[in-house]
Amino acid sequence: MILQSSTISIEKLRIHACHGVMAQEREVGADFLVTVRVHYNIMKAMNSDDVTDTLNYAVLCQVVKDEMAVPSKLLEHVAGRICRAVFSRFQQATGIELKLTKLNPPMGADCEGASVEVMVRNEK
Repeated sequence: MILQSSTISIEKLRIHACHGVMAQEREVGADFLVTVRVHYNIMKAMNSDDVTDTLNYAVLCQVVKDEMAVPSKLLEHVAGRICRAVFSRFQQATGIELKLTKLNPPMGADCEGASVEVMVRNEK
């Protein structure tokens, strides 16, 4: 068997956090959705059935929650912190796809959310 690509994902993790340009946004907060896909080679876990051979999605979820708990003005800044934290925690990560959405943003428009999406590679 030849592995072409593999990821582990957390889909639409709902988190209340205090990110925004306006001071009130950083005080009151808003609801966010985070989807993160981490690329890495899962072949060892496919063969072993051992959690120590994989990228643990419960730990990944906690890394995202920890970074979301730090207030920031820009979603881009939060996305960068999450990516750096994931690469720091998971040495086997080769890339990340991240979508960070602020639900019902205070911008005077009828929309579900405003998002930032990034795709980054680990340059280790």
